[in-house]
Amino acid sequence: MKNSVYLRLSSFLFTFFFCWLVFLAFMPIWFKQVLHLSGAQIGTIYAANAIAAMTFQPIYGYISDRIGLRKHLLGFINFCVAMTAPFFLLVYQPLLESFFFAGVVAGALFMAIAYNAGVAAIESFVEKAGRSNDFEFGRARCWGSLGAAVGIFAAGLVFNLNPSYIFILASIMSLPLAAILYTTRLKAADLEIAQKNNISLADVKALFKIKNVWLFMIFILGSACVYSVFDQQFAIYYASLFPTEAEGNEAFGYLNSFQVFLEAAAMFAAPYFVNKLGAKRSLILAGTIMTCRMVGSGVVVNTIGISAIKLLHAVELSLLLVAVFKYIAKNFDNRLASVMYLVGYQLSNQLGAAILSPVVGSFYDSIGFPSTYLFLGAVVGSFTLFGAFVLVSDSKAPYQQREEAESAPEAA
Repeated sequence: MKNSVYLRLSSFLFTFFFCWLVFLAFMPIWFKQVLHLSGAQIGTIYAANAIAAMTFQPIYGYISDRIGLRKHLLGFINFCVAMTAPFFLLVYQPLLESFFFAGVVAGALFMAIAYNAGVAAIESFVEKAGRSNDFEFGRARCWGSLGAAVGIFAAGLVFNLNPSYIFILASIMSLPLAAILYTTRLKAADLEIAQKNNISLADVKALFKIKNVWLFMIFILGSACVYSVFDQQFAIYYASLFPTEAEGNEAFGYLNSFQVFLEAAAMFAAPYFVNKLGAKRSLILAGTIMTCRMVGSGVVVNTIGISAIKLLHAVELSLLLVAVFKYIAKNFDNRLASVMYLVGYQLSNQLGAAILSPVVGSFYDSIGFPSTYLFLGAVVGSFTLFGAFVLVSDSKAPYQQREEAESAPEAA
C-alpha cells in the first residue's frame, strides 16, 4: 500500500507539473511576442496573479487541514486544469487584447484557483501523505520536476509552430491526471486524521501570534519572493540575447528543460543534504545561491555564461522547498502544516510579488535587465543575512522530536 501511494502521488505530481509548466515557462514570451505587452503590463499581470493567489492560499490551507487526506480539493483543481485551453484561448487572450484590466482580473482568478494556489495545496497533500506512508516529500516532488522538464521541452518544440499548442497540451494531460487521482487509494486511518486532529479558526489565529512565524515570513518575503519576481521575465531577457526571437525561444526551451531535469535529481537528493545541514542552514544556503544567480545574471552578458548561471536554480529550488517543509515541521504545530505552508511561505511570496512585480517591470523598461538584477541580488543578499540571525536553529526547534522521526530510514 505504502509503495503504491508513493508511486501514485509521484505520478500525479509529474502530470500536474507537466500541465502547468508546459505553458507557464513560455507565458512571458507569449505575453511579449504574441500579445505585444510591455514590461510594465506584464508586471501588472504578475502582480494581480499574486494578489489572487494570496486570497486563495489561506482558504486552500484551511480547507486542506480540515479535510486532511481526502481528495476533494485535488479533484476540483484537476477540473480547473482541464479548463486551461478554453480559458486562455477563448477568454484570457481576447480580454487582454481588448479589455486589458478585465483580462488581468480574470486571468488572476483562474491562475490562483487552478495553479498558483493549487500547487501549494497539492504539495501540502503529498507532504502529509509522505509522513503517513513513510516516504520523503522531496523524493516524490522530484517527479514533479521531471514532469515540468518534459512539459518545458514539449513547449519548446511546439511554441514556434503555434503558441496555442502549449495551452492545448495542458488540457489534454488533465485526463491522465484525473485517472491517477481516481485510482489513488489511501488508508482509512489516513482519512481519519482530520477528524482526530480537527482544527479551528482559533488555532489558526494562535499560530500567527507566534513571533517566529512572522520572522520566517519576513525572510521568505525578502529572499524567495524577490527571487521569484526576478525570474518572472527572465525568459524575455534570455531570448533577447539571441539573433532572432525564434532562436531564443527554442534555446530557452532546451535550457529550461535541462535545468528542470537537474532540479529533479537535486530534489531527490535534497532530503539527504537538508537532514545533514539542518533546515535553517539549508534555507540560508538557498538564499546565498539565489543571490549569486541574480548578481551573476546582471554581470554576465554572453549566452553560455548566463545559461550556466541559470542552472543554479535547480539546486536552489530543491534546497529551499525541502528546507521550508522541514523548518515548518520542526518549529510549528503539524496540525496546521498546510496553513503554515500556504500562508507562511506561499502567501509571503505572493504578497511581495504583488507589490514588486509592476515596479520591477518598470525597472526593466527604464534601466534594463542587468542593472535591475544587480539591485534585486543586493536585496536578497541582505535578507539572507537577516535570516542567518533570526531563523530558529535546529537544536532549539520546539518540534525537533518530530523531525527526528521523519529523518529515520524510509522506504520510498
